Amino acid sequence: MLEFLLTNHPLDCPVCDQSGECDLQNFYMEYGRYESRFLEDKIKKKKATPLGPHVVLDQERCILCSRCTRFCEEVSKSHELGIFNRGNRSVVDLQPGMTLDNPYSGNVIDICPVGALTEREFRFKCRVWYLGSKPSVCTGCARGCNVWLQYNATERSYKNDGRRVQRLKPRFNPHVNQWWMCDEGRFGFEFIDQDRIEFPQLRSQGRLDPADWEDAMAEAVRAVESALGKFGPESVAVIASPRQSNEELALVKKLFGERLGVKQIGFRNPSEKPGFSDDFLIEGDKNPNSAGAEAFGLTASVSEILEKAARGDVKVLWVFHHELEESVLEKVECLIFQGSNWNATARAAHAVLAGATHAEKDGTFTNVEGRVQRFEKALEPLEESRNDVEVLLDLAGRLGGPMDYLNAEDVFREWFGKTYEEVEIHGEVAAVTA
Repeated sequence: MLEFLLTNHPLDCPVCDQSGECDLQNFYMEYGRYESRFLEDKIKKKKATPLGPHVVLDQERCILCSRCTRFCEEVSKSHELGIFNRGNRSVVDLQPGMTLDNPYSGNVIDICPVGALTEREFRFKCRVWYLGSKPSVCTGCARGCNVWLQYNATERSYKNDGRRVQRLKPRFNPHVNQWWMCDEGRFGFEFIDQDRIEFPQLRSQGRLDPADWEDAMAEAVRAVESALGKFGPESVAVIASPRQSNEELALVKKLFGERLGVKQIGFRNPSEKPGFSDDFLIEGDKNPNSAGAEAFGLTASVSEILEKAARGDVKVLWVFHHELEESVLEKVECLIFQGSNWNATARAAHAVLAGATHAEKDGTFTNVEGRVQRFEKALEPLEESRNDVEVLLDLAGRLGGPMDYLNAEDVFREWFGKTYEEVEIHGEVAAVTA
C-alpha cells in the first residue's frame, strides 16, 4: 500500500512544511521499500494553490484519504471540498465557485496526514523540530478551547520576524472542543508578540517615558494612599479584566476589595459588544474568563464607575487591560493602566505597569460552562513586563504588608483546594465560588 501511495507522491520532504510530523513520511521510514519499483513518469497536479484565506493545497502530495472532504461535509457542514475525476487522476479540489473560508477551515490542516493542506500563515516560517509546545487555553472567546501553544524553542529569533509564538493547534478535550478549534482563535495570537508594553511608564510633562519598576510602583502606591486618605474608598475604582486569570482576579478582590475596602470593582467593558457566535464552538463573549470574574463577585457597574469618573468623583482609576472611552478618562486625577498591550487607555494613563500575556505565565481560566482549565507558561515575559500576580503581590507588600502567597499556584490552592497537578487534565467544573 505504501508503494501505491508513493507512485505519484513527490519526493520533496526537505521542502515540505509537513516534514517532521507527516504520517506518510514516518510509515515510509519504518516500513517502506527504499528501492522504488515504479518506472513510469509521475502525474503532475496543481501545487501551492490557495483554497481560502488560511489553507494552501498541493494536489501532488494528496493521498485521497478524504478526511478534509468529510470534515466539510460532517463537521463544518459547509461543503466546500470534494474529490473529482477517477482512478489515479482523482484530486481534492474546491467545489465550483466556492472558497474554503468557513469559520473552522484550519482544522483540515490538522487532520491532513501529509503535506497536501498547509497553513498559509505558517508556511516556511519554522521547522517543526524547532518548536516547543505547552498545553494552553485559547483566549479567543469564552468557550476556552484546549490548545497546544507552539513556540520557537531555539535561539533562531531572526526567523519569522522574531515572532516567538508560531502557531496554535487544538488539544483534545471531550468536554469542551473535542478535536477542533475555530479560525478566529487559531490565528488570533498575534497580540502575544505585537504592540507590547515592554517597560513600565510614567507620565512626565505630558508624555509617557520608560521608568523602572520601583518608581512606577511608588507612584501607584502614592496615588492610592493619597486618595484613600483624603477621600476614602469611594474615590478609588478598579476595572478588572475577563482576560485575567482566576488567580489574578482573586488577588484583585483580596487586595482592593478586602484590604483597601474598595467597593467599585467591575470587569465588563460597556463598549464591548457580543461578537459572532454559533451552535458549535464559537461564543459571542470574546473573553476567556468572564465566568471567573463573575464568580469572584467583581460585578460593580463599569458604566456607573465611568460616570463617576466623568464627574470627577473617582480620583484613582486602576484599569486592567481594557480599552475605554478616552474622553471619560480625562477627568480622572490618576489613571493607572496595567496590561500587556498598548491601547488608547494605556496611552492616556499617568502610570503604565507592563503586564504579561497568558503565554508568559501559569494560571487558570473558567469557561462559559464553569469549567476551570489550566494553562502553562511557555515563554518568558518580554523585556521588563511582569505577570499580574507578581505585580499585585508587590503592591500588597507596599499597601499594608505582604500576603501569604509566593506565586499563582498558592493563590489557586487556597481558592480551589488543589494544586495545579491535581486538577484533571480536561479541567474541572468549579465546586466553589470566591
